[in-house]
Amino acid sequence: MRAVLLNAPDGPGENMVVTEVARVEPGPGEVLVAVEYAGCNFADTMMRRGIYPHPKGYPLVAGLEVAGTVTAVGPDVARVKVGDRVAGFSEDGGGFAEFCAIPAGRLIVLPDAIGSDVAAAFLLQGLTAWHVLHTVSKTGKGDVLLVHAIGGGVGLYLTQFAKKAGATVIGTIGTAGKEKRALEFGADRVINRNEEDFVDAVMRFTDGKGVDKIVDSTGGTILDNSFRTIRPLGHVVSYGEAEAKPLGNLWEQLVRKSLTFTRMHLGHIDHHSESWMNAVREVTAMAESGELKVPIEEMFPLERVHDMYAKLESRHVAGKLLMKITA
Repeated sequence: MRAVLLNAPDGPGENMVVTEVARVEPGPGEVLVAVEYAGCNFADTMMRRGIYPHPKGYPLVAGLEVAGTVTAVGPDVARVKVGDRVAGFSEDGGGFAEFCAIPAGRLIVLPDAIGSDVAAAFLLQGLTAWHVLHTVSKTGKGDVLLVHAIGGGVGLYLTQFAKKAGATVIGTIGTAGKEKRALEFGADRVINRNEEDFVDAVMRFTDGKGVDKIVDSTGGTILDNSFRTIRPLGHVVSYGEAEAKPLGNLWEQLVRKSLTFTRMHLGHIDHHSESWMNAVREVTAMAESGELKVPIEEMFPLERVHDMYAKLESRHVAGKLLMKITA
């Protein structure tokens, strides 16, 4: 089968190639999916560079998120069957390929109203946003949130879910133009970090009170400065380190205001738990009804994987990039 193979982290372009690899087969509890669309996420670029915080080893077939049709099931699989249209999250990679084996618990069977392209665009980022707001923290009416990278894929879902819960959403961006879609999706204020001091802007917007929660995917100095915007006893939820890992003074920042800090990774949510099932039901229902806006920015064929990565790494993407795969 054709697949995107990462032979080694970083280095020359030849380390990431489209090539023939042995076709995978489903093991116990797994399902084989003929992939129609695969979602591109920032985590994919981190795997490409060798800095993903949950390393898988190399060589590695890239890709974490797929949608397609079940072609085979392994032993001990009862919930899905051959012929089902599904979307899934592949914690171990393998999604940028014609076929992908995924644990059945990480799949959802798609309703007819959700196309495979939409399914590959909302599942991983949508579930990440939902669990950030409603599993590892609580978000409700009257809460004030600061969301960094609000114009990116997860940021746009965070905005929609937080507004649905009745929260006020302040966001930051690092690239001009990415505020447009965030505002369209309900953000109350979007700050370009290159044009304004975001700390001063947040404190002015909240009349000096600060925010209840920070949702961060940047780390580094952006996260470090963010502690000046949060009230005592607030909660910081981190789900990425696009700039850098949190600085070494994290303990001092937390103890200064008795803050709580959570680092959330979707792969650590028990996919048999009620939290996982509830998130799947809620997010899928919103996508099916059209209440959840799923922005697809561009599609790339398998052979243009380098272009897809370059587009995402340009930081000019406000929505989802998809790979279209035809077996």
